[in-house]
Amino acid sequence: MAQGKVAAALVTAMKGAQMGPPIFNAIPSFLLELLTNMAMKSEDKKARSGDVTMRMLAPTLHYDFQLVDETAEALENFRAVRDEVLLLGGSRSPAYLKAALDALEKVLPHVKRIEFPGLGHGGSSDTSNTNRGGQPELVAQELRRFFAEP
Repeated sequence: MAQGKVAAALVTAMKGAQMGPPIFNAIPSFLLELLTNMAMKSEDKKARSGDVTMRMLAPTLHYDFQLVDETAEALENFRAVRDEVLLLGGSRSPAYLKAALDALEKVLPHVKRIEFPGLGHGGSSDTSNTNRGGQPELVAQELRRFFAEP
């Protein structure tokens, strides 16, 4: 990312986080980078004022991995959370994300967990060419229900 290779950083992160379809593991990284660049250029052209594009989000990606690293050994700390917590996941999410939700569900004292059938990690995002499985309204409905509870 520091070298300006946004597509390369996104491909590396996607593979490392197991977020792409399994077929991506068989495609050489240089080809995925080319396709990612093409997708970002297309998204940039179609973006309306106020839209947040993947190119704009890419520089924040390292924070995701930093948070995962910082909290890796801190599971028991979550036992002290006294507020109600809503855990959301999708049936198509990577196994390690499901395992993380399983672990959190066991230590959080006041937790509600929902798994959305057929959704993956991008389930809360708008549907697009790069995220055909997004169903943000379904996720938003559960969020509204949770925050409306007394």
